[in-house]
Amino acid sequence: MAGHSKFKNIMYRKGAQDKRRASRFSKLGRGMTVASKAGGPDPDMNPRLRTAINTARAGYMPKDNIDRAIKKGAGAGEGDDYSEVRYEGYGPGGIAVIVDALTDNRNRTASEVRAAFNKFGGSLGETNSVSFMFDRIGEVRYPADAGASDAIFEGALEAGASDVESTEDGHTIICEMNELNVVRDGLEQQFGEAESARLAWKPQTLIAVDAEKAETLMKLLDTLDDNDDVQFVAANYDIDDDVMAQLSA
Repeated sequence: MAGHSKFKNIMYRKGAQDKRRASRFSKLGRGMTVASKAGGPDPDMNPRLRTAINTARAGYMPKDNIDRAIKKGAGAGEGDDYSEVRYEGYGPGGIAVIVDALTDNRNRTASEVRAAFNKFGGSLGETNSVSFMFDRIGEVRYPADAGASDAIFEGALEAGASDVESTEDGHTIICEMNELNVVRDGLEQQFGEAESARLAWKPQTLIAVDAEKAETLMKLLDTLDDNDDVQFVAANYDIDDDVMAQLSA
């Protein structure tokens, strides 16, 4: 078990999402509604819902919004019937991109995702056209102040995790996808509620992207992040820190 993984901050683009709070709340609410509908409104009996609630709280979502989303899924209000959909394709520079979405209109979402790929020099592919280049994993995140990196490492090892990445932005704990609930519960006994816990996509290898293609790639990922139906985006890019700093300026 290594102390730090090398796939960096590529499973989702937190900075971009934090700047879009209203859209973020919509995504979080949709996730809780689907979890509540699938497993019931009691988070103690529904691990998926408990995780969704913890993620919403970490995103500073108001309690009233959380309660409303849960009741909507439990049938206490009129609700849409959301489906989980995955899209796969290639972005600029041949970067593999996976898009996980929750939608009440598959045709609309597919059209919007396809348009984003086409606009920024990419192409939407068939199911499984790029997912074979990724591993499906469990990912648990804690803020940096949850504990020292050594303590998080030891706690993750004890809980059954396989990898840990600790940076100034926080701690990311990786585990087998089937062990997500066990690892999350073990960590929460030691460090309190996790910031988020979910299934994620980990690229098996990374592709270096130059400055020119990096700018276009970021525009594609930002456009996908902006879509209310899109929950998570994963891609196998590797962009130099100096280039990322220029793009963020």
